[in-house]
Amino acid sequence: MAITAQDVNKLRQMTGAGMMDCKKALSEADGDFDKAVDILRKQGQKVAAKRADNATSEGKVLVQISDDKTNGKLIALACETEPVSNVEDFKNLAQTILTQAVAKNPATKEELLASTLEDGQTLNEHITELVGKMGEKLDVVAYENVTADEVVSYIHSNGKLGVLVAFEGVNGTDVTDLGKDVAMQIAAMRPVAVDKDEVDAATVEREIEVGKEQARAEGKPEAMLEKIAMGKLNKFYKDNTLLNQEFVKDSSLTIRQLLEKTSKGLTVKTFKRVAIGS
Repeated sequence: MAITAQDVNKLRQMTGAGMMDCKKALSEADGDFDKAVDILRKQGQKVAAKRADNATSEGKVLVQISDDKTNGKLIALACETEPVSNVEDFKNLAQTILTQAVAKNPATKEELLASTLEDGQTLNEHITELVGKMGEKLDVVAYENVTADEVVSYIHSNGKLGVLVAFEGVNGTDVTDLGKDVAMQIAAMRPVAVDKDEVDAATVEREIEVGKEQARAEGKPEAMLEKIAMGKLNKFYKDNTLLNQEFVKDSSLTIRQLLEKTSKGLTVKTFKRVAIGS
């Protein structure tokens, strides 16, 4: 069966695949459009399988805050190279993922990927199809869904780093500017937890052991190692937990003090920091 340019263009409009891929699929399907669509989908699966182990260090992070500011959603879509991250198809896919997250309100990334789009495909199937078109691994590397009294977001200028900060105890206080400052603090200073009691036990144990080994190497007496290690642990908390960090804009204040100074009882419930490629 002769494949016309109109046929190829029609399939391209249906699938978004390249002209040559559409022509090849139509030829293989003897002009049957449904079969051609299936061929293109399988091509995406093959490319996805082939590139499954490839590193994804480029991409886009997108966020959306609800109108009442009580919920924030963040998605991170990664790819292999910077040029692909800047094409319209990639940007549109990232927006589709975020829109689906807002519409379906899934609790987990797995639920998001399994959710159904308007055309009947799952989101994961749609992504796999586009892998075939773009020829690179595409991976939703993060999805965050946060609810609090007020949620504030920040996207770094490179588009690859995003933060959600969930505030409690707002009580009518305008935390827009403060929220941005705290979000930028999280982006720059990479805290591992909100407060010291949220640092996981394995990390605490490791820091204590490192502190003891450092003191031992410096020739400190064995009887002093525990005390020295606990001092180093407190320094770790000060440097790596958000509420205990010095405020980067004013080192005379910790973030905890900054929040209390702004409004009594104001605090951070949780935060999410997502970076692609680091």
